[in-house]
Amino acid sequence: MESRDHPEPLDEAADSAESRAPERGVDVEQTPAIPVFVPLCAVFRRFLKSRDLKYTQERADVLDAIIARDGSFEAEELLLDLRARGLDVSKATVYRTIRLLLDAGIITQSLFDAKQSHYELLYGREPRDVMVCLKSGRRVEFQSKELAELRNRICAELGWKPVGHRFQIFAIAP
Repeated sequence: MESRDHPEPLDEAADSAESRAPERGVDVEQTPAIPVFVPLCAVFRRFLKSRDLKYTQERADVLDAIIARDGSFEAEELLLDLRARGLDVSKATVYRTIRLLLDAGIITQSLFDAKQSHYELLYGREPRDVMVCLKSGRRVEFQSKELAELRNRICAELGWKPVGHRFQIFAIAP
């Protein structure tokens, strides 16, 4: 599972080229620091530990199934996927793990209709903006350079550091 985990940048100040003293008599070329990353399962483990919860095999299986998916999913779809893999994970475990992953900021909830919640992996992925038809439920993903620039400008004005966004447009398709 580790190889498919999505990374979390660590504080790289301690390891950056600027913070290390060059050896005497050696001409050191300034190179940009290479960020160090942590697997997504480690991020989830730390979150669970902060809540005095354990990283169980069932929670690991749920996280692995989410990482393997591309795009949004419903909890029931995830449960069926886990069972198709031959894993014995209860419905309650799936829903509780989804709640924990939401709280940890690893996944996000996307409401595309009033009937069912959809979720998608947020952590370590490029933003996926979406337009949803209110009549048919049809969903169209898009990317907008202008939205990312707007996000960055708003964050800069408020002194925040942007790490991602979610943008949904609800409309009626022709």
